[in-house]
Amino acid sequence: MAIKVFVTDNFEKLSKVAAEIVKEHIIQGLQDKGEYVLGLATGNSPTGLYKELAQMANAKKFDSSRVRSFNLDEYIGLPGENVQQRTIHPQSYCYFMIKEFFGLLNSKFIETTLPYACLIDQKKLMQELSSHPEDWTELGTDSGKSIVIKESASSEYLNWIRETILDGYAQKIEKSGGIDLQVIGVGECGHVAFHESGIPFEGSKVMLIKLDKNTVTNAVIDGQFTSENECPRYAISMGAELVYKAKTVVLLANGERKTKSITESLLNEPTPDVPISYGQIYSEKAGNLIYILDKIAGRELLANKTKLEQKGMEIEIRNS
Repeated sequence: MAIKVFVTDNFEKLSKVAAEIVKEHIIQGLQDKGEYVLGLATGNSPTGLYKELAQMANAKKFDSSRVRSFNLDEYIGLPGENVQQRTIHPQSYCYFMIKEFFGLLNSKFIETTLPYACLIDQKKLMQELSSHPEDWTELGTDSGKSIVIKESASSEYLNWIRETILDGYAQKIEKSGGIDLQVIGVGECGHVAFHESGIPFEGSKVMLIKLDKNTVTNAVIDGQFTSENECPRYAISMGAELVYKAKTVVLLANGERKTKSITESLLNEPTPDVPISYGQIYSEKAGNLIYILDKIAGRELLANKTKLEQKGMEIEIRNS
C-alpha cells in the first residue's frame, strides 16, 4: 500500500486535515464492527488533532462511546507517595491525555489505557537492576536505551515487570483486536515515543527505557520538573515493532526540528538510526501509512516529489 504524504500550510491546517482523516477512518471502521481502537500519542503535535476530534465527537459526527484507546508511553518515577499521585501528576501522560482530549469528550471512550508505568517503584527498579546485572541486557546506540529483561531473570520484581507491565500491555492490545489507527509524532532524531535511535526494530513491542542524561536535564530546563531528583529516569514505551502493527499509522509533524528526520525517513533506506523509517517496511507489508505535515516539516519532501513518486509514494498539498 502506498505511503501518502499531505503537506499543509500550518499547524492549524495540519490538525484539521488530520482530524478529518481520523474521523473518516473511525466512521468506516464502525460500519464493520462494534468498536474502534485508537492508538494515541502525547506531545505538541497531536494537540490540535485532539481538539478537533473532540469537537467532532461532541457534534455527533462519530460515536466516541464506541472507541477504545491505548497510549504509546508513560513515565516511571514521577513524584508521588503512591500510584494514584503518580498517575495524576501534572507531567504524567495520563494527566496530559485527560487535559488535551479525554476531558473534552461529552461521550467518553469505552476505555482509555496507558502503559502501566506508574505501578513501578523507580527506586526498587534501580535496586533490582543493580543487584541482578545478569538478568538484563541494554540495547541502543544513542541516547535512551532499551532494558531487555531476560525470561530466566532471577529477580521476581524484574520478572513481574516483564510479564505484567511489558508483555501485559501488548497482550491487552492484542485482546482488543489490535490498533485500528495509531497516531504518532516524531522526535528530532526520528524516534517514535521512547523508541530512540539505535534501538533495534525486532523485539521492540513494549519496552522498558532508560532515559538519557540530556532528556533528564532538558526536562528541568523546560520547567517540567524543579530538579533532576524529581525527574523520572525510566519510561515504558511501545516500540516501532508494535506501533507499525496498526492497520493505519498517521504521523504528524510540524516545524524546522522535524524536517531532517521526516526527510530521511522516506528518502533514505530504513535504519534503526531513524526509527520512523521502519514505516517504509510497514508499507511494503500492506500497512497504511499517512504523513500529515506543515510546509516546513514537509519542505524537503516537496522538493523531492519526483523521487518519492518513483518510490511509489504519493504527495499532495492539502489545506482544506
